[in-house]
Amino acid sequence: METTRHLDLTVAGRPVPTLCDVIGTGRDALLLPALSTISDRGEMRDLARALGSEYRCLVPDWPGFGARPRTRLPLGPDTLHAFLDALLAAAPGPYALGVAAGHGAGYLVAAARRHPRAFERLVLVAPTWRGPLPTAMPSRAHWFPRIRRAVEAPILGDALYRLNISPPIIGRMMRAHVYADPAHVTPDVIRAKHAVTRQQNGRFGTAAFVTGGLDPVADRTAFLDLFGGVLPPTLVLRPEKAPRRSGAEMDALIAQGQVTSVAIPGALSPHEEFPTAVAAAIRVV
Repeated sequence: METTRHLDLTVAGRPVPTLCDVIGTGRDALLLPALSTISDRGEMRDLARALGSEYRCLVPDWPGFGARPRTRLPLGPDTLHAFLDALLAAAPGPYALGVAAGHGAGYLVAAARRHPRAFERLVLVAPTWRGPLPTAMPSRAHWFPRIRRAVEAPILGDALYRLNISPPIIGRMMRAHVYADPAHVTPDVIRAKHAVTRQQNGRFGTAAFVTGGLDPVADRTAFLDLFGGVLPPTLVLRPEKAPRRSGAEMDALIAQGQVTSVAIPGALSPHEEFPTAVAAAIRVV
């Protein structure tokens, strides 16, 4: 069973109409996609279908992201935390399963702390907390707000954005660290991802994410601190081909001993590239 649900949420004092896929039958599950230039709720669809015989999966778009025109909001951690609070007020569950990919992981864990009865179990798929530029160039942090402002600027910003989301650049990015198998980065996949990037107001979410403006925490210590105290049982799915620096953060989380972990195939988007393997790991643990 697959339907689309429309939620009229209010976030940061503004209306945020939110589309959610509803896939499967069974106990309720919330599946949160990653935050990135090419992310939308469609990346979770095959995983939801793989889980659909056991779970009724609710899959929303994040504000500022998705394969449709986007509401313009002040994008930052407070807005995304408020979005999950509004979502859980409108669709409270309780959820047998909460799944989040990439940067969604920190926001899901924080929401589980604020709403201790909302989730029975958490699954974090390739969890990250640091955006691309802070990861690649940590010593250049003073440039990141300027880069964000440039991409957000009228006329100039759209031109800069278009230069950096062309199909060849999307293909290179996906082969470098998003998918593990370059053969999976087909022309059809690149076309679909390019369509995500070309939505109205698309550059604002990208500018915020890439420059670290949507990082849920400021450093590794703060990220690990999210997992202290009372949380539902938490499983980390660690992709075998995660990029070195992102993989090191996942390993630090696993080594802390407050989560269980399973190795899975993939890079930074295993839920999309290997949904059957991810679903199997969720079921086993």
